[in-house]
Amino acid sequence: MSSGTPSDWVPRVLPHNAEASARLRDWLLERKAGGLDAGGLDLSDSDLSGGNFSESWFGGTIFTNAKLADAELYRSDAEGADFTGADLRNASLVRVNLDDAVLRNAILDGANLVGASLYDVDAKGASLRGTALMGCSLLHVDFRGADLSNAIVEENTFKVKVDNATVFDGLRGTLFGPIILAADDGEHTLANSQLEAWINARGGAVRVLTPRLRSR
Repeated sequence: MSSGTPSDWVPRVLPHNAEASARLRDWLLERKAGGLDAGGLDLSDSDLSGGNFSESWFGGTIFTNAKLADAELYRSDAEGADFTGADLRNASLVRVNLDDAVLRNAILDGANLVGASLYDVDAKGASLRGTALMGCSLLHVDFRGADLSNAIVEENTFKVKVDNATVFDGLRGTLFGPIILAADDGEHTLANSQLEAWINARGGAVRVLTPRLRSR
């Protein structure tokens, strides 16, 4: 098992799915270095809070309503995973691949997503209060209805979709746009100074950067 997890750590609630539960039990019994291979398995409704799943394989894994608070997922591959309604409070998702994942209504308050990759992610209604997003690549992420209160960005690619229900209060740092604003009268592209003013008028404190042109 990966270093950093106590040898006596066990899930508070095992997955209801028999195959997923057996895979997790076998992995825990081995206690060897290396991540969990749970690709495509159903871990919904489990409580894996505090576990160390560094460098694990979660491609297509179902985490619906699972609890992963304070869990360590460093460098794991969760491409296409479904975290709908999952509790990821204070989890470490550093350099995790979340491309094509579903984070709808997930709770990521206080989570660390530094260096994570989020491409084509459904994060509608997600809570990212105080989430560290520095260096996180956000491309085609749907943040409609999401709460980004007090989240921190630093030179982030921030090509996302938002709406008037998206919360930006306390969002701070630097980012690159543009974003798509979904409104009653259609979709609007906001970039550069217009984007900066729009976010900051909603309680943010961000600076929108202009991409540097490469010299020949």
